[in-house]
Amino acid sequence: MIQAVVFDMDGVIFDSETLLTQCWVDVTKKDGIPDVEHTNYLCLGVNDAETKEIFLDVYGQDFPYDAYEKEVIRLFRERASGGKLQKKAGVEELLSFLKEQGIKIALATSSREAIVHDEIREAGLLPFFDVMVCGDTITKSKPDPEIYLKACGQLDVEPENAYAVEDSFNGVRSATRAGLSCIMVPDIKQPDEEMRELACCILPSLIEVKEYLRERLREGQV
Repeated sequence: MIQAVVFDMDGVIFDSETLLTQCWVDVTKKDGIPDVEHTNYLCLGVNDAETKEIFLDVYGQDFPYDAYEKEVIRLFRERASGGKLQKKAGVEELLSFLKEQGIKIALATSSREAIVHDEIREAGLLPFFDVMVCGDTITKSKPDPEIYLKACGQLDVEPENAYAVEDSFNGVRSATRAGLSCIMVPDIKQPDEEMRELACCILPSLIEVKEYLRERLREGQV
């Protein structure tokens, strides 16, 4: 009996990962920083602390990450605030469907809590979520299972009775290590053999996720 669905946010709820990557490119291009787009891809699904570590590993310990990040966040908010951040197709229909079925809904995102609440609230999605676990409220980033275990704990649901919806490799690893069945909806990176083995299914959009869960409901699995 599936009792809950736990969503990643960036790349799943919002079309935000492409925007964030472009902000990094725009902020660093004046200084000629190479391969920023690729470096940002390495950070998909991890929290701020691990993102900084990745950038320092790539560009050296003297890389002014904090200064760049501050400007990136400013630019991102300028482009995304006030409800301008584009929602993924089918997100409201899926969330409404889950609520109608009495299924608990959580968010498990590597982004910071203050940013998450603002983006979810501005998008009009806050009433859908029973629990939101954010990257700065955990000690270990995805692919560690901590964030999904914490979300399930706050929902009072056993992980084996929950689905996760993820787009990143680290997110899929995190969810499955926690014991959830993970639906992968790829965003920037397409699935490889590992993802095809870990995910219970790979679907092109949240529209298909709704139909997949509807079918599981008919089969008595939700």
